[in-house]
Amino acid sequence: MEIHIDLTGTRGHRDAIYRQLRAAILDGRVRPGEALPPTRELAQRLAVSRTTVSAAYDRLTAEGFLAGRVGAGTFVTASPAGRPEPSPVSGVRPLPEWDAVPPPPAPFAPAPEFDFRPGVPDLTLFPFDTWRRLVTQRLRAGQAGLMTYGDPQGHAPLREEIARHAGVSRDVRASAAQVVVTAGAQQTTDLVARVLLRAGDLAAVENPGYPPPRLVLGARGVRVAPVPVDAEGIVVGAIPAGTRLVYVTPSHQYPLGLPMSLERRLELLDWAERNDAVLVEDDYDSEFRYTGRPLEPLHSLDSRGRVVYVGSFSKVLSPALRLGFLVAPLSLVSALVKARYLTDWHAPNVEQAALAAFMAEGGFARHVRRMRKIYRERHEVLSASLARDFADFLTPLPSTAGLHLSAVSPADCGGLVRAARRRGVRLYSLGDFGVGEDRRHGLVFGYGSVTAERIGPGLARLRALADEGAA
Repeated sequence: MEIHIDLTGTRGHRDAIYRQLRAAILDGRVRPGEALPPTRELAQRLAVSRTTVSAAYDRLTAEGFLAGRVGAGTFVTASPAGRPEPSPVSGVRPLPEWDAVPPPPAPFAPAPEFDFRPGVPDLTLFPFDTWRRLVTQRLRAGQAGLMTYGDPQGHAPLREEIARHAGVSRDVRASAAQVVVTAGAQQTTDLVARVLLRAGDLAAVENPGYPPPRLVLGARGVRVAPVPVDAEGIVVGAIPAGTRLVYVTPSHQYPLGLPMSLERRLELLDWAERNDAVLVEDDYDSEFRYTGRPLEPLHSLDSRGRVVYVGSFSKVLSPALRLGFLVAPLSLVSALVKARYLTDWHAPNVEQAALAAFMAEGGFARHVRRMRKIYRERHEVLSASLARDFADFLTPLPSTAGLHLSAVSPADCGGLVRAARRRGVRLYSLGDFGVGEDRRHGLVFGYGSVTAERIGPGLARLRALADEGAA
């Protein structure tokens, strides 16, 4: 029997032999009972190693297409039922909600020369030596209990440290029993939606705002209403009737950077009580405040159990840790823990234990103080540079906290952003965070990943592009 296999232009010879033999069996060019050439003979004919041909034969045998007979050779079996070549247009389709979700950003993209992306900390200043020591200590035989399944609510010592830290730094009055360790704000939004919302229920998000929670809710079949933000925060009067959940960033609105006024916070809490709704308060980067008294979170003003407080270690330490937390009313904790168990069971035990030790020995607080000083300098350099060199078309918004600063513009900055990215300057347009027709013009500058010394050269390149007409 003559089988035609073409390896011209192919790099993975084993896979090419496998695919072409499989196709020949499925379309009937090679019939059940026929013998294939010996591996040595086919290898010589194709000018490849015998091992390559044997590996292709072994895979087809494992899948039931071939069977070997000792002393006789390798024969084609009856074609397995239901094994046709996949069609690019057939197959199971996801729910329509997933068509509206954009693909995740490409991982491991090369770092831009000037990285002004918001929400990214300076990972070169991560406490590598301390973290290595803490993780190593927990990978010893005496810590074998950390290698089994963990508590869906989170490692108990870490929950104790989180409750203590949130109470001291943010006046979040809560016990460890109210803390659930999560992978961050996106998972928190998903968990709260799982236990409180049904498909078709209504939720509200800030507009402009952080896109992932809006996408998470929409993918669950929840109707999502974008609500405008003014100088005092989310416009409570614009929240639609029947809304069951509101996702807000009151301490440092994302991406505008404005804090929600006390009057607006109280108005929002009163609205939640009247409408039997839950407020998901994302306090994502409140550790880094540079002037003035820290603003009270909604949670500390809430006396009626309406707020789920969300914190993250991504902005302080590293997003790769995938560790965050929520503080919930006790009435919700049991259901949230069950939802966490059903989704991915628990956060990584070793990392949780290492973080608990890092916080207990004071390393976390020291790291926050160190980074606050560094980021304050970058914030000042960026603010001064924008005021000096971009006053003709950018107006920085007041911001005294976090890892980014936004500036509004009378014209769309999308073209400038695209041109800047081609020239090694990575930043975002304010329009990237808006929904619908009411999108704001401007730019969002992150300063977590760009040193104070590099801010000036990066902005100089951006200014040159603007002068060339890219804006």
